[in-house]
Formats: sequence, C-alpha cells, structure tokens
Amino acid sequence: MEQWLAKIRKGYGKKLVSIHAWNAWIVVILTITGLILIGGFWRETLGIGRVWLKWIHIALGLLMLAPVVYYLLLVNKHWKQLRNKPWQKVNTLIVLTLLIGWLISGIVLWQFKLAGPRWSNAALLVHDLLTWAGLPYIIYHSITRTRWLKDDARRIIRGSELPKQSSNVPEPASPFTNAEDANTSGLASAISYTTRDKYFQRNNKTKFDKPQPVYTRRAFIRSAVGIGLAVTVGPTFISWIGKNLKINNSIDSMLENDPNRMIPLPQPLSASSPPIGGGAEGHFRVYTVTPIPSFSNANWSFRIDGLVERAQIWNWEQFLKLSRTVQVSDFHCVTGWSVYKNTWEGIPLKHFLEKAGVKPGAHSVKFYSADGVYTDAITMEQAQMDDIIISVMHDGKSIPADLGGPVRLVIPQMYAYKSVKWLNRIEVIDTEHIGYWEERGYDKDAWLSGASQRFPNISGS
Repeated sequence: MEQWLAKIRKGYGKKLVSIHAWNAWIVVILTITGLILIGGFWRETLGIGRVWLKWIHIALGLLMLAPVVYYLLLVNKHWKQLRNKPWQKVNTLIVLTLLIGWLISGIVLWQFKLAGPRWSNAALLVHDLLTWAGLPYIIYHSITRTRWLKDDARRIIRGSELPKQSSNVPEPASPFTNAEDANTSGLASAISYTTRDKYFQRNNKTKFDKPQPVYTRRAFIRSAVGIGLAVTVGPTFISWIGKNLKINNSIDSMLENDPNRMIPLPQPLSASSPPIGGGAEGHFRVYTVTPIPSFSNANWSFRIDGLVERAQIWNWEQFLKLSRTVQVSDFHCVTGWSVYKNTWEGIPLKHFLEKAGVKPGAHSVKFYSADGVYTDAITMEQAQMDDIIISVMHDGKSIPADLGGPVRLVIPQMYAYKSVKWLNRIEVIDTEHIGYWEERGYDKDAWLSGASQRFPNISGS
C-alpha cells in the first residue's frame, strides 16, 4: 500500500496542477449548466434539451469525484508543504468543503425518489447555499489572481529565481516558481493558474529574464469567464436570497402584489381559518413556462367537458357557490423542494366528475392551464383518488397568481408538475395525453416515492 501511494505521489507537483485544471473545467461547466437549469427563460427555450442538460450536469457532478479522490491521495504531501501557511490551509479546506458538499447534496438530489422529500429538500438548500457561497469565492479569486499579471515584479522570471540544477542529474520539475506560487490557493487556483507558472513547468531548465506579456490571451479568457459568471450569477443569487430568506416572498406579500382582480374573494370555511394544518411549513419556489397571467371576473371561467353527460361552465360568482372541502397535504416539487402541512380548500375532482357524469370509453382526465400553453393529464383510475382537489384557497387565503391562483389543481401523491396552475378547464378524453413536461422528458407517472404502492389498484398504464 505504501509503495502504491509513493508511486501515486511521485511527480506530485505536476499531478496537482493537472487536478487543478480538470477540476476547474468541471466547476465552470457545472456552473453554466446549473444556471441554465434554474433559469426560467431556458425552461421553455430548451424543451427536451433541458432534460439532456440535466443528465450532463449529473454526469459531470459525478465526474468531479475523480479529481477529489485523486487529490485526497496527494493531500498528505500537500499538507506538509503548507505546514507554515495557515491561510493556504484554510483555502484548501474551503475548496474541499465546497466540492464534497456539492457531491453529496448532488447525489441526494439525483436520487431524490430514493432519498425522500425531506432529505432532497435539505439537499437542495445545501446545494444552493454552497453554490452561492462558493462561486463568488472562486470568481473573486480568479479575477484578483489575474490582476497580478500586470505587476512587472511578479510577471518577470529571472534566472536567479530558478532552482539550481546539477550538472549531471536534473532535479524534478516543480510547478511553482517560488514559495508564493507554491501556496497560492489549493484546488481553486485552477481557474487562475498563470501563464508564467505553466511556462516554467515546461522550461524550468532554461534561465531567462524576458518578461511575459502584460495581459495574455489566457488571462483575458479567465477574466471574461469570471466577469460573465459574475453578471449571470448576480441577479440569480439575489433572487435566491429573497426566496430562501423569505424577503418579499411570503404568500402575504404575493397577495399584496397579486395581479388577479377577482370579486368577491372566497371566504374560508372554519377549518381553513385558522388552517387545520397549522400553517404551511416551507416556502414555494415560483416556476413558470410562460409569463404569470392575471385574471378578473371578465376574463375568467371554468368548464368541464369532453366525454361527459353534462358539460358545464361556471363564471367566478357561480364557481364560488360550489360546495368545498378542506384537506391538509404536503406539496413536493420534482426539483427537490417541498412545502409541508398545506391546508387546501376547494372542490374534490371526484365531485366534478360525478356532477358531469363520465361516459363509457373515457380513458384520461386532461387539465388545461389558462396560460394557454400548459396541459397535463391523469388516467381515470388515478382520478379516483380522494385527495385530488381543485383548490381556491391555501391556508385560509386566496391563492395568488404566482402560485397558480385563482384556481389550481393539487395532486398530493404526485410531483407538482402534475398540479396544473391557473386551472380553467377539465376535459374527459378517450385517449392518453402526454403533458407539457412529459413531452420534454419527464415521467408520465409522477408518483412520489412509495405513493403507487399505497394505491396498488391505480396505475398509469
């Protein structure tokens, strides 16, 4: 074992540089793909390509394990080199924490169905937090290290600075020109590794006094990437802070700024106010594939039609007179976050279907969003679940447009992409329907982990 480790650690400096470079490219590509995946604009633009991009992101995340494990084999030697350099030790620990944290939380999110909602919810928060803490750190380091290329005293390598060479036996090449470079920044230095350092690796047997370029092509690319990431990350970071610290992101604030103008507002049943669930735990992340629409009495209606005996349409005032029930359920998004103990008030889907009278030959129930784009469907068997509700209230209050109001579908036993927002039409059809996200690679059956086992007589086939 010791001989094997000694062989691995031989030429340690060059190997560390190689690890830096590979890790840097992986982090940069993960950053770009991750930002695209959470960006609302790209959700619609990429279509099914977004699913492929997600798998690329997962594969690269797993690939990041290789340089981390390789570095851990070299860490003993590196740590000895940093024995009198506490800040460099801190930097190395920060980078390792970021990389290992990203790996563990990413694996949990990748296997979210096995991990379960609570673990994936926590993993998503950790993954986001490490991203927003780590990227500014790496970007800042990259830009500040590039700046020193402009310093003549630093960018000139003089013959006196080179290690002495034996006339007969050359010393092993070192990736560092001096003590300062040897302890620059651990793994994060990959993004800002200088042209001078790489030149010296390849030419350490040659003494030279020629200064390197003030601003090299490689340095320009690094700065451009750093600035580009900063511009891209900045607004997304501010948005993430607002959502996760609940800055102007509570449902009350959404209602204050709600573009919907429905009159009158629904009045809660006694079980909704105060909510029997005790109030929702967690917060909703607002995802849409279109701009958030707004509604008033003049442009809103609700209908059920298709293979039914009694097709029907309601305006807002008529809809509010329908008999409502109250239920408590958790809400889980396929991206990993959850909101627990929601108190929903509305009309069970089964009641709508019974009221309309389903004709023989019906296969599926199709749901339409009033945004004019989004649709989804479940089978008639799935539609018999008691807890599917056409909701008009959440925790005793109207549902704001940001969360799919004035009326949204809630299917607690499935991931939330099945729970159509801005619901305004139910159609009973005789065929299967592939919904918006299913067309783009999502599972047709969006069961939560274990949900299909709790309903053994219900399938998606």
